[in-house]
Amino acid sequence: MLQNHKVLIHLLAIVIVSIWGTTYVVTKILLGAGLNAADIFFYRFILAYLLTWPLCFRKLWCENWRDEALMVLAGFTGGSLYFLAENTALTVTPACDIAILVSACPIWTSIILALAYKSERLSRRQTLGVVLAFIGVALVIFNGQVVLHISPLGYALGLLSGLTWAFYQWITKPIVGKYSAWFISRKVFFYGLVTILPYYLYQPLNTDAAILTKPEVIVSIVGLSLVANVGCYALWNLVMKGLGAVKSSFYIYLSPVATMFMAYFALGERITLMAVLGLVILVIGMVMAEKAWQVKS
Repeated sequence: MLQNHKVLIHLLAIVIVSIWGTTYVVTKILLGAGLNAADIFFYRFILAYLLTWPLCFRKLWCENWRDEALMVLAGFTGGSLYFLAENTALTVTPACDIAILVSACPIWTSIILALAYKSERLSRRQTLGVVLAFIGVALVIFNGQVVLHISPLGYALGLLSGLTWAFYQWITKPIVGKYSAWFISRKVFFYGLVTILPYYLYQPLNTDAAILTKPEVIVSIVGLSLVANVGCYALWNLVMKGLGAVKSSFYIYLSPVATMFMAYFALGERITLMAVLGLVILVIGMVMAEKAWQVKS
């Protein structure tokens, strides 16, 4: 029964990161419809916050101010800063390039948590698995491209996105076992909205009804809020609780693979032999790291 539980947790992690991988394409649709990075974040998170309230309305605050402060930081790193950086990067850089930069998150998470927790330190085999998986992701995303479109700002923001998500995993590690997944998600959504407010002094929120009532905008926002936010954020907290922060973050490597296949079916982008080779290397790296964790456990 315990083994079956572990299998379900791993499958859940795969499903979540696969869904997150498709959000790059959805975000591109919203950007093309006339919304900017902060607009997409605000409407996505405000709807997610309202949808989460009925699921955990009895408890308003954390048990102490330290945990409440961690929730604020989680809302900033895993909410406003992460999505503002990622969505802005998508306006100047191809989605595939951003996907590979964000997928470096497991490396940052491993480094941060290895410094903070002895239990999260990687063995040599785990480290080799992480590196192989990243090489596999790189091959998948490059997908046979000879000419790369370089945007210093986009690449910097993509790296920032991966780094902030790593900090989010570190920040939420002490609280995932103390509070329900819905409560943590609601707090992250709320403090993400609070910490994005200063940005609107620089660029006001877009409230143009002509844009917001477009069918593709409505469907995309609802999909991002209901599935990628309300569902996946809460379930990801369960994954972190079951696998640990470093091990769960390793599944982020699969997100760009989902992006590749989504782009193939939705946008007609090709899949080359290089991408297939990258996928094979990615799986080998993940298996190596997984076996090392099992021996370590």
